[in-house]
Amino acid sequence: MKTICKYISYNEATFSPTAVSNKIVNEPNSNQLIAMQLVGVRCFDPLREWYGKPIKVNSFFRNEALNKAVNGAKGSQHTKGQAIDLTGGSKEENKKLFEWAKDNLDFDQVINEKDYSWVHISYVSREANRKQVLIIK
Repeated sequence: MKTICKYISYNEATFSPTAVSNKIVNEPNSNQLIAMQLVGVRCFDPLREWYGKPIKVNSFFRNEALNKAVNGAKGSQHTKGQAIDLTGGSKEENKKLFEWAKDNLDFDQVINEKDYSWVHISYVSREANRKQVLIIK
């Protein structure tokens, strides 16, 4: 089985019910795959190690067609393989994930989405990360 990082399989990173229902083949190119591995290894794996239990991936890679189908932001980091949306299963758990990520990870963005409905984490590179902590209502 192909993996992105220690805790995320390739299939988990590219799966989308919207892609399936719309017959969209959601496959990253080599540059997108490298970006996915970076965000996985630099952000997701350390978060998962700290958390000590599974974290669900809501959305990771989305090609342009899938991003359009889910009404994703134009230029979304998901289309570059640089972003992952995740959940610990509840707003309370997501708040823990958000707080730990913003205090302990090297990241481009950490976003509290819709009152901790999920957490968005992105990673570009050590040199280019903006360390933005955002709240989207």
